[in-house]
Amino acid sequence: MKKSIHSLSMFAALALTALVAQAQPAPKLLVVDMAKLYDSHYKTEEQNTKLRADEQIAQQEIEKMNKDGNALVDEYKGLSEQSNNPALTADAKGKSQNEAQRKLEEIQKKKNDISVFAQNTQRSLQQRLQTFRSLMLEEISKIATDVAKRKGSTLLLDKAGPTLIGVSNVIYADPAYDITDEVMKEINKDRPAASAAPAPTAAPAAAAPAAADSPKITVPGVSPKK
Repeated sequence: MKKSIHSLSMFAALALTALVAQAQPAPKLLVVDMAKLYDSHYKTEEQNTKLRADEQIAQQEIEKMNKDGNALVDEYKGLSEQSNNPALTADAKGKSQNEAQRKLEEIQKKKNDISVFAQNTQRSLQQRLQTFRSLMLEEISKIATDVAKRKGSTLLLDKAGPTLIGVSNVIYADPAYDITDEVMKEINKDRPAASAAPAPTAAPAAAAPAAADSPKITVPGVSPKK
């Protein structure tokens, strides 16, 4: 009797598990291209324009500092030649040598100032981009999730996300399950009317050509404006 009750209990448990499994809705998968959504977002375009403008201003400042440094080098050369003039007295030579040494120290300081300015500016621009990207991906993810839920999706995959070996997490997806374009319409529906790109402020009228060793400021992920 006890054996029969135990068998019936096991059968009932298995039947209940099967019923629960049948009651669960079949998973519905959708895919989205987060990289495309980020790059195509109007706020990304605006941010990249601002970063390029600030990058240009910083580069022009570096070129100005480099020009001032080259002027110091010319002064140093003149003082150095003067100190080697055989017609000068020992005191005059000594004075020229001291001035040349001071000018050499100014050149080194200017060189260090340029390097520090370039590094600080690069770090600042990259930090701004990283902060912006983090906030934007969070915003886009929320909108993509809302769109996926409206379509009854139980799982949304990013087909742009690379794995450890550098390929997308989604090897193949039927275009019918790709909601990237639909999400793109959603995130850009509040796009403001087209306006002129912000012009760099306090920029020189004409920038001097950069020297060969002048540091270049670039922001990874933001291509130069063509």
